[in-house]
Amino acid sequence: MTRKLHIFQHVDFEGPALIGEWARKFNHDISTTRFFAGDPFPDMASFDMLIVLGGPMGVHDTRQHLWLEAEIDYLKKVMAEQTPILGVCLGAQLLAKALGASVYSGKHKEIGWLPIELHQKSFPVELQRFLPDDPVVFHWHGDTFDLPANSVALASSAATPNQAFLHGDRVIGLQFHLETTKEAIISLVDNCSDEIDNSPYVKTATQMLADIQHIEGNRILLDGILEYLNNRI
Repeated sequence: MTRKLHIFQHVDFEGPALIGEWARKFNHDISTTRFFAGDPFPDMASFDMLIVLGGPMGVHDTRQHLWLEAEIDYLKKVMAEQTPILGVCLGAQLLAKALGASVYSGKHKEIGWLPIELHQKSFPVELQRFLPDDPVVFHWHGDTFDLPANSVALASSAATPNQAFLHGDRVIGLQFHLETTKEAIISLVDNCSDEIDNSPYVKTATQMLADIQHIEGNRILLDGILEYLNNRI
């Protein structure tokens, strides 16, 4: 069945990547709100699932990005409608904020391919068959969030205790980028290279591009999550 997938995009260089590939594979309709271009919020009746992408800004940067407060309020309304939502990186932080959790600078930045620990028994049964044993995922974040109330922690890492959460049965926030591709990495490096430093959990651009073998494993988990949310429509 064709679904209507709507994407919140915060900067031109962070697009849906593998999420878009999944949607096109199943002939789902895709629409986009490009906040960086001044697009208006969509009618909530116009989509079946919402994807909230990442961006270099933080949830508190409301003076520089006037749409942030309105986006958080909008997310509250979408969740009240029981619409499935996937938030990625900044998107997960915005969801956490909308759910009343604190969002703040993490103790460590995480940039590049780094391992996480999945809390396998916390995942819905339908998702457990997609979970890899030793996941290595792509990160690019300095902020983090507390686990929202009435949510389940799904993943953690050595640097960041809260890497993913499930709220109810149709809101998932991922601090990491399962959707990433080689092209997406190059785009992030081109636009955010000033964030690459000698911190303990920050990889070089060369290291990031040398480890792209992890992309296909990430795709399997991403596709499983998207199908799980699709089944909640």
